[in-house]
Amino acid sequence: MRSIRRFWPLIKELQTGLLLFTGLAGFLSAAPLAGNGLTLLALAGSLFLAISGSTVLNMAYDADIDAVMKRTCWRPLPRELVTVREATLLGAAMAALGVGWALLLAPLYGLIVFAGIFFDVAVYTVWLKRRTPYAVIIGGLAGGMPVLAGRTLAIGQIDLVGLLLALGVLLWIPTHIMTFAMRHFDDYQAAHVPTFPAAYGFYATRVVIAVSSLAAALVMGWAAAVIGAAVGLLAALSVLGLGLLGLAMLGIVRPSPQASFALFKYASLYMGVAMLVIAAAV
Repeated sequence: MRSIRRFWPLIKELQTGLLLFTGLAGFLSAAPLAGNGLTLLALAGSLFLAISGSTVLNMAYDADIDAVMKRTCWRPLPRELVTVREATLLGAAMAALGVGWALLLAPLYGLIVFAGIFFDVAVYTVWLKRRTPYAVIIGGLAGGMPVLAGRTLAIGQIDLVGLLLALGVLLWIPTHIMTFAMRHFDDYQAAHVPTFPAAYGFYATRVVIAVSSLAAALVMGWAAAVIGAAVGLLAALSVLGLGLLGLAMLGIVRPSPQASFALFKYASLYMGVAMLVIAAAV
């Protein structure tokens, strides 16, 4: 039990849980729950291992950054409750098991799961995160892989809806990450991690967040319409999207740390509820 408590924070359960939920929603957007329970459990297991493994590998690689930043110095690696070697071995094992399980379920599904890990760990964290503020785009691409994987497992191919759902997540990511970068600006500066606010200023960042929020809401609505969601569900999704855009615009008109934090929190709520709508559309 003590070992579990040491390692559990490495998977970032809230982030992992949200990404896992998008994968389940992607599957349910094409296949009903009835008669697909075992497949859905296998999807959940393989995605949990893959996403968690990817996150642990990122934590291992970024242990030096986490040690510098006030908001992350309490994590197991900076506190030396877990060694970098232990975290790397755990992350690699979980990722390998997740991808292997996914490939057994369906080769195309497994390839998409592998692509998510590759973009997240190798491209985003190792290659780009410490070099350019535009690394967030790759982070968004990796974040869109679970929902695309879930949809693909359900129908056996990549289709327009799956691509739209992945694009919706990609466009949503800046709202999530850039508000966080503004809230913890000094931390990122101290760790020498390039961010959009540091490169282009807070006003430009807020404008990008507003445009990205609008685009994400439009794309998610488009995907729901293509699926054939009922008018009531489309209306609910539209209201949620307007709320996201409204908070983003408030950040431009009346910027404040409170407004940025409210947008950060609402963005996660929006994506979770939007995926519920997508899952309920079938």
